[in-house]
Amino acid sequence: MRENKKSAAGACACILAAAALWGIIGVWNRRLMAGGLSPASIVVVRNFGGMALLSAVFALRDRSVFRVKRAHLKYFFGTGVVSVVLFTLCYFTCQKLCSLAVASILLYTAPSFVVVLSAILWKEPVTKRKLAALGLTLVGCALVCGVFAGDLTVTVPGILLGLGAGFFYALYSVFGRYALAHYDSMTVTVWTFLFAGPASLVLLRPAEIAAAFSSRPSLWLTAAGLVAFSTVAPYILYTRGLSQVEAGRASIMASLEPVVASVAGVVLFQEPMSALTAGGIVCVLAGVYILR
Repeated sequence: MRENKKSAAGACACILAAAALWGIIGVWNRRLMAGGLSPASIVVVRNFGGMALLSAVFALRDRSVFRVKRAHLKYFFGTGVVSVVLFTLCYFTCQKLCSLAVASILLYTAPSFVVVLSAILWKEPVTKRKLAALGLTLVGCALVCGVFAGDLTVTVPGILLGLGAGFFYALYSVFGRYALAHYDSMTVTVWTFLFAGPASLVLLRPAEIAAAFSSRPSLWLTAAGLVAFSTVAPYILYTRGLSQVEAGRASIMASLEPVVASVAGVVLFQEPMSALTAGGIVCVLAGVYILR
């Protein structure tokens, strides 16, 4: 019993660490955008770079991760293309049609989708504690993202795309859960990016990427940080945690991401923190604490 509790605690720690690493993605993105890369190009760098790094590491360390059954490739198409790539396309398009705050909170409807789908697919119980945590984290994310600050731009296509981003984002936990029934977390992560990397090339802007990296060689180091610390590492950690924690619970805990992003903005970029933002952080932390 003690071993099970220790294992569950370790899985939760992995998920929270993944959320924290996703939360600092803005640190890398801001530097890359300042260097001339568009969000679409950053997606290519992130996903293709993640594929290259994982492939290189495991080609030397453990090639067994590349051996999977053809019948199971559908799960990795789901995690890599349907989730990682499509959620990004929907999210960036939503940001063009709506305010950033609206796009962000629509993305964080993902835990709600995961809870519902998990209850349908695996009969995961929808407990009062889980609903309370879901409500707290959703309100907290709304506060942190600035939804109640006013001056928001909202369009119907934007809302649909934002909800699509949340839905596709949620599907990583769903497809990932199916894949984890057959493979370990490392194999699932590697194959996710073997699909996501090539699929991201639809966004490729060769001239833009070449101009940015040739004019500012220091961007290579920033791109390496994005790939290693805010792409590969968090996906490995989250997938490992997902292998031992209910999908709905894992997704709610990952809502810590915008809290870390907000704190990083204050600490690293001297962004102001309003009372609403602080209240949102408290709500998210309370929701995560409930699920401890």
